[in-house]
Amino acid sequence: MIQNKVVARYQDGRVMKGITNDFMPTKELFHLAPTEGSAGAKPEAISMKLLKAVFFVKDYAGNAEYHETKEFDSDKPVQGRKIKVVFNDGEMLLGTTQGYQPGRPGFFLIPSDPKSNCDRCFVISAAAREISFV
Repeated sequence: MIQNKVVARYQDGRVMKGITNDFMPTKELFHLAPTEGSAGAKPEAISMKLLKAVFFVKDYAGNAEYHETKEFDSDKPVQGRKIKVVFNDGEMLLGTTQGYQPGRPGFFLIPSDPKSNCDRCFVISAAAREISFV
């Protein structure tokens, strides 16, 4: 069974880090075994409608000193379409997607910065005030 390291970011600002093995973009919830708390704690059900995005990360700590670039490398071809997302809280993501369609509850985005701690992100469309192709 595939276990994904994820950071679930809620629209209200809360953050949960943990492992999930049942995330499906078409489902209304998934389960997250938190990294914090007692070992062997029961996974928590996470409702997608409360989230801003689910970040599939390389590690939980990341690098606070590193600032992601918000541009594409002009020397490298991109896979998918370039897209910009501005969330309701003002955070902006820039990356590529192969699955965005208006009206869908969400879509995957691959960050434009290859050195990002985030491998991919599932954006909850309702948590974004602007989604545009660039």
